[in-house]
Formats: sequence, C-alpha cells, structure tokens
Amino acid sequence: MRGLGVNLYPWDVAGDPDCAERIADLGADRVTLAAAYHTVRALSPRHPSRKVVTATHSAVYYRPERAHWDDSLLRPAEAAWAPGSFTEGAKALHAAGLKVYAWTILAHNQRLGTMHSEHAVVNAFGDPYAWALCINSLAVRTYCALLASEVASQPEIDGIELESCGWYGFDHLHAHDKTSSIAFDSATKFLLNLCFCAACSASYAAAGLDGLRDAVRAALAPVFLGTAESAVLDAELLEDVSALRIQLASRFQAEVVAAVRSVRPNLPILLHTSADPLATGANPGAVPDGSFGAVIQCGGARSDAALVGLLAYADALDKAGTPQTLAATLNVVGGMGSDRAGLASWVDEVRTAGANEVRLYHAGIASAADLAAIRTL
Repeated sequence: MRGLGVNLYPWDVAGDPDCAERIADLGADRVTLAAAYHTVRALSPRHPSRKVVTATHSAVYYRPERAHWDDSLLRPAEAAWAPGSFTEGAKALHAAGLKVYAWTILAHNQRLGTMHSEHAVVNAFGDPYAWALCINSLAVRTYCALLASEVASQPEIDGIELESCGWYGFDHLHAHDKTSSIAFDSATKFLLNLCFCAACSASYAAAGLDGLRDAVRAALAPVFLGTAESAVLDAELLEDVSALRIQLASRFQAEVVAAVRSVRPNLPILLHTSADPLATGANPGAVPDGSFGAVIQCGGARSDAALVGLLAYADALDKAGTPQTLAATLNVVGGMGSDRAGLASWVDEVRTAGANEVRLYHAGIASAADLAAIRTL
C-alpha cells in the first residue's frame, strides 16, 4: 500500500537476512528506522540470534564523524550493543525496494542530561530532569542541529523523522517510575514542565517574567499538600509564558530543519508532533510553517480525540500553504493495547481525516498475530 510504513529498530534488521523481505511482504513501502534512539529494552522475536536487546543509554546506530562534533560540548555515543546497525539495516531495506526514514531522537537523552545536567530541564524547585535536554540551551540547540544534519547525511535514506524535536519535561516513563502517586491534571503538568535552567531563567527575565519561578512554586504547593487538585497560575502570566514557550520551540525547530536542509535540501523532514502547540514529550508542539511535515500519534484503537487532533493539524498544514506529508502513527501491537480487529477501519478513518501516510508501530516488536493484521490492510 502506498504511503504505508512500519517502525523498526536497526537491530531488528541487521543480522537477519530475512527481515527486509518480510517487511516488504507485509505490504509496506517504507520503514521508519531508528538512527539515534534513547534507552530501551525491547523484544526482537524474529531475529535469528537475539531476542531481547537492552540499549543501556541514548546512542546512535551509525558511525559518527568525529570532526563533525569538534565545536560541540554535547556529543553522541555510538551503540556498542549494535554498532553500525542503522547503516547495515538501511542498505538491506533499500535493496528490498523499501524507502527508509531515519528515526532521530533529539531532546530525549538521559546520558547527556546526566553528564551535563546544566543543560537539562530544571523545574521550579531546582530538580533536574536528566532525561530531558533543554531546547533553550545553546549547547543543546547546537547538538540537536548537528545530530539532525549528521543523520540526514547518512546514505540510503529517503527522509528523516525527528522525535522530541521540541520541549521535553516531567511526563516521562523513567526507569522504575514512581511518580503516579498524585494524579496531576494538565494545568499542573504544564507547570511541572516549565524549565528554570540558566538559559530559560535569562529568557524569562528578558521577557519581563522575573517572578515566574516563585509564582509556579506557589501554584504547585497546594497540589503537593493535597489541598488543591489543580495548580492555578495568574491568567496573564500563563498566557505570556505559553507564548514564550511556543516562540522558543519554533526557533529550535527552525534551526534543526535548517541544519538538515544545509546537507540535504530536498530531503523530506517530518516532526513527531501534536495539534497542541504547548505539548511536551516525544511529540511536542510544533506550529507548521510549511518547512516540515508531521507525524501525529493516533493510538491503537479508534479515538474521537485522535481524529480531532489529526484534523486540526491537517487544517494547520493547509493554512501554512506548502504541501507537506501528514502521517498518522497507529499502534499495531496487541500486547500494547492495539485493536487488531479494527485496524483496517482505523487506517481508513485517519486517511479520511487528512493523513496521506500511515506508520504502524512497531513491526520489530510485533507478534505474529500483529503482523497478520498488517497483511490484511
């Protein structure tokens, strides 16, 4: 099916001579293949020699060019557990007639956030979020632009998909996570996501928001004490900091896109994003300006909310005036909540809502029954 893609980890392909043809036989014509990825433990059930892969830290799966990083404080590490697997995998997938989109994680990097905590997001209480690089930091902006351009320069790729290309924050599943004891609403999470590192504090001061940290602490205090269910910030202050967040995210995204264009002017660029311009995390808000396409997460089962978000982003892309790809990612793994029986109709609905491509997450970790559902599309 034209425009039907699947996600794969590079270790799913490298060392498995049957993987590429197996993916082509699913009816897919493209693969989103991880080139730079975060810490993960993942099954690879069909690989002939390995079944469980543990990526112990954020890493790249090609050989980074040392000279490319001479002027950067932050630098990627090559994955010792699967070195060169992106390069090997991309070649094999191309040989099978599949397009390859390089799946690139930017601001989500616990290794660098731990090594350089001064460039990680810091909340209003001074707690660093080691997994979340602050995209307002010059060092982080430099690193992400260099990473995007280096991935874009890899051979055997037909496009690049940028995940966490924007604000990252509190709401992240950390190792042995113990943060669900209080159910934070969206207003509270927004305040927990605000960064107060040196770069952000300077930006707040320049925007006349010097008292923001104290106001955020005061708003969060009753939620932690259990005397309020939601953190309430002054409406004007909330509007001002929201506008600044969107402005800084847009600057960061423009720099990353420009870095890709500097090495591959016509390479398709897709941001994993959300219809909410203030969204944080793997799919952070990105206001479309015609320079990039989008990948919108739509879950594993039919959802009115997902359709509303997809329609909203399709409308925003239309208003940007430059035709771009709008891809919907659907979870196909039954063990992760996918409605396999309804997959075909869900694909039809997201296409009707404006998606001109579909991504199925994730053919590498999928069961045999999950793959069978893909073949029916």
